[in-house]
Amino acid sequence: MAAPVPPGAPRPGANARQQSPHPNFNPNFQTNPNSLADNMQNMNLNRPHSMPNSGPRPSPFGQPPPFPQSSVTAGFPVASPPMSRPGPPPGMVGRPAVIPAGPPQTTLPANVPPGRPVGLPVSHPPPFGSRPPPASLSSSTGGVVLPSSAFPSSGVSSASAAPPPSGARPSSFVSSSPLTGGPAGPMSRAPAGPSSNGPPAVGAGALPGAPRFPPAAIVSQPPVGPPPSMMSARAPAQAPTMRSVLGSSAVSSPQTPPLPSASSPFPAMTQARPPPLGSPYGPQTWSMQPQQGTQPPHIPGSTHAQPPRMFGMPQQALPNQAMTNIPPAMGQPGAPMSGSSKIDPNQIPRPIPNATPIVYETRHGNSANPPPPATSDYIVRDTGNCSPRYMRCTINQIPCTADLLTTSAMQLALLVQPMALPHPSEDPIQVVDFGESGPVRCSRCKGYINPFMKFIDQGRKFICNLCGFTDDTPRDYHCNLGPDGRRRDADERPELCRGTVEFVASKEYMVRDPMPAVYFFLIDVSMNAVQTGATAAACSAINQVISDLPEGTRTLVGIATFDSTIHFYNLKRALQQPLMLIVPDIQDVYTPLETDVIVQLSECRQHLELLLENIPTMFQTSTTAESCFGAAIKAAFLAMKSTGGKLLVFQSVLPSVGIGALSSREAEGRTNISASEKEAHKLLQPADKILKTMAIEFAEYQVCVDVFVTTQTYVDIASISVIPRTTGGQVYYYYPFSAVSDPAKLYNDLRWNITRPQGFEAVMRVRCSQGIQVQDYSGNFCKRIPTDVDLAGIDCDKCILVTLKHDDKLQDGSECGFQCALLYTTVYGQRRIRVTNLSLPCTNMLSNLFRSADLDTQFTCFLKQAAIEIPTCPLLQVRDHVTNLCINILLSYRKFCATVSSTGQLILPEALKLLPLYTLALIKSRGLRNDGRIDDRSFWFNYVSSLSTPLAIPLVYPRMFAIHNVDSKDGDESVLPPTIPLSSEHVCDDGIYLLENGEDALIYFGSSVDSSILQQLFGFTSVDEVPTQFVMQQFSNPLSKNFNDVVNVIRQQRCSYLRFTLCKKGDPSGMLFVSCMVEDKNANGPSYVEFLVHIHRQIQMKMS
Repeated sequence: MAAPVPPGAPRPGANARQQSPHPNFNPNFQTNPNSLADNMQNMNLNRPHSMPNSGPRPSPFGQPPPFPQSSVTAGFPVASPPMSRPGPPPGMVGRPAVIPAGPPQTTLPANVPPGRPVGLPVSHPPPFGSRPPPASLSSSTGGVVLPSSAFPSSGVSSASAAPPPSGARPSSFVSSSPLTGGPAGPMSRAPAGPSSNGPPAVGAGALPGAPRFPPAAIVSQPPVGPPPSMMSARAPAQAPTMRSVLGSSAVSSPQTPPLPSASSPFPAMTQARPPPLGSPYGPQTWSMQPQQGTQPPHIPGSTHAQPPRMFGMPQQALPNQAMTNIPPAMGQPGAPMSGSSKIDPNQIPRPIPNATPIVYETRHGNSANPPPPATSDYIVRDTGNCSPRYMRCTINQIPCTADLLTTSAMQLALLVQPMALPHPSEDPIQVVDFGESGPVRCSRCKGYINPFMKFIDQGRKFICNLCGFTDDTPRDYHCNLGPDGRRRDADERPELCRGTVEFVASKEYMVRDPMPAVYFFLIDVSMNAVQTGATAAACSAINQVISDLPEGTRTLVGIATFDSTIHFYNLKRALQQPLMLIVPDIQDVYTPLETDVIVQLSECRQHLELLLENIPTMFQTSTTAESCFGAAIKAAFLAMKSTGGKLLVFQSVLPSVGIGALSSREAEGRTNISASEKEAHKLLQPADKILKTMAIEFAEYQVCVDVFVTTQTYVDIASISVIPRTTGGQVYYYYPFSAVSDPAKLYNDLRWNITRPQGFEAVMRVRCSQGIQVQDYSGNFCKRIPTDVDLAGIDCDKCILVTLKHDDKLQDGSECGFQCALLYTTVYGQRRIRVTNLSLPCTNMLSNLFRSADLDTQFTCFLKQAAIEIPTCPLLQVRDHVTNLCINILLSYRKFCATVSSTGQLILPEALKLLPLYTLALIKSRGLRNDGRIDDRSFWFNYVSSLSTPLAIPLVYPRMFAIHNVDSKDGDESVLPPTIPLSSEHVCDDGIYLLENGEDALIYFGSSVDSSILQQLFGFTSVDEVPTQFVMQQFSNPLSKNFNDVVNVIRQQRCSYLRFTLCKKGDPSGMLFVSCMVEDKNANGPSYVEFLVHIHRQIQMKMS
């Protein structure tokens, strides 16, 4: 594939014919990983729209040298270096230009993206910010205590409600196959010491969307010491550590005896003991502020029953707990307001970033290490369990019984992202070739050989860790056991020592020959699309990414346009110019001869480029306003049916004629939302079943559809999105489309779509140990049988939620195994099986479940389940459900794990202390608000359905930076400025702020920004001159350079170009920014402080 080159520059060897690669060739390996960074000066992401094609194109990467072959086992070559997300965004991915003719000496995966930049590191939050070091985790859970009087019950006068803190500025904001692993050489069995969690930080938590891949040079190595004890299921129970979030205040109130505490059903808790007095989670005293009165909005999940009377001063806290007194209930009718108190909003839990990345070993000794937060920065050393990038569990200790799980109220699920991008410093995934016999598997459950299968009888038999069946070891796979009971060659075989490995699939895994790489482009040329510039932007983007398609004879392309009819184009080289073939029948569509419209890229590149340059001109005088979207994709599918492949559709208007024609439902939707919310959610469901039926057929023939919606009107995304969701694709949404600012993002999105690690015609299955089974899968796929997920396309950004349930009891102290197998075809036609393994300890103790809960994964489950419910339930019901999920988890912890007896305190588990904040952010998010456009909300829940865990929290709780005073950084210092809490208290009138959620970015201007700062950053001198359409430029001053550096780093991290919207105070655009201040009270819900108090009152009521 061609080297990364700026748009428009000459492409070296554009028409050269390439030989088909050797089956084990790694198309993404390059000899110089720094070459991309070396050429970054040629790749200005922020170039003005008027200069899209400026900048020289770097020379292509040369052929990689042979990798040294392992001297241990000829069958297990080392795979290529892993790849990070592309950086500066998708526009800069490099590929080798030359495919070696002869067989290389290594077996390399063909699904890893090209070169990555090696720039300065960026700041990262503490990877273990929300959990203490391993050695102390067995007794670490945190406590947060809040006053309940700040949140009145239904019977209280409005004067007793909780307002903003005194002195604060009034808020104006309202809104089946193996994988490649490490080196094939022997791996040391010596313990490497526990992974470093970093020092515990008060209120620490992983910052949403922190930089993901810093250079290895600044990685902190784990300290030498005994292995961590936190995952030992047999360890004696210890008192959960609790952290104060609130201080106490003296309140004159009658003392009442405390209620008897609920007895715990878990006798092991009687062994609880506090940690030493030096515990880092000791009590703190946080100041309280006088309460002011405003009427709170309705809070999801609230009930109208009168809360119980709260009690007086609690007992003395243990050293490892923190308690904050909640004054007597002022919600009682007639209760006086004097003596009320309020939480200090500066002391409540918030994510706190830390720039130090860590090295994370997946297992230490013989036990699993809990993973760092998904939003943090870490480098994985695969020592038996897979990288948490590929598979994470919501709880890192598995409850032995369904009753224990039910008591905890937590979700038990896996988030599987089988092709996720690894950190650049991580070992590559190993490719293992067992030849014609295929990989070793259990004969009963068909699980693949993995590090947790136990060999017995001198290696002649092995016991499956998933189903417990004993199998004979194949004769050619036999090896004697060592003194430790492991095979002597275990550390030399990736499949026996790595959590993730990739097997070369044998003939038995192929129903047909692996499919070629087919890319078919379908462009809307209706009058609206041409006049808004969407057609020209699509043609320009396609023309620029042609050089990034895989080289060689296996790459086929086709193109068609559509308005009220369908226009195919014959691209055969024999023709002097492309020939248009019109299909007028849009009810019973057909396709011209397939060999005429889908041809080898190497034969038609010149014709294709000529055609793409001319299409906008050909249709510029068109007066056809209709769009036959359904008929067009059906016709394109018929052309691709025999091969399968990627269908990339550019759609600009509502499909109004032909198969699957839709009518505008938006006006009806607005009426329904204002009159009654009961039926409004039906507008988020597909209009009919025609497109769904087509999508299932597409998936069956391995056609993956991506839709780029470049529109200025309603297009019924709820109906259109059925096709990409079912075929493993996705929807890209540009509303309202701007011909000035959006073409750059469209190009980068298209380029990343084509160049990212991906596979075709895939099938995925997750297997579990006895006692646990898969309940359901959720994501972008087609499921024809209950156990398997069919994916016409799978890529590094797609994540699948796998919910689990018990079907039997598990044994305390044993381990429960999970295995994900993904059978897929690489873009170079190699059939592979990527196998991902995770083995976690089982426990009978509820406190262990809370201690090992994974906040990011738990919240991602909340988010995805809410997205599933949105089209079928009223919004109020969805918001209540999400809130109750949070309340029930905290209630269970308070009732059975907290050692404080007073009900006047809200205590949060250390691992989940940010769960209320993220739950509140979800309730206020675009998808769960009443005031959103139907298409906006449809896109939101479609986007969430395949969203990866690291991007889930930033979507609802974005990062905010001040950019009016951004400084340049030296050395290892982060380029990114400090993050700011999402509250109007932290937004100044003379400041400029950048807020990003991984997909879009807002730039907010205060009303009194200094004119010289505006001039330096944006080229205008007054806030009144803020344009509606914005293209970033870099001016010749340090402030502008620093700002551009910040934006480029964020784009690298997110692997997204980010769509900028400018907002200014007092303008309707400013309300968009204000609605993102999730910690403020607004029309969409209470403030963060009020929400904490509400949760506390609900817990009190349930406990009474």
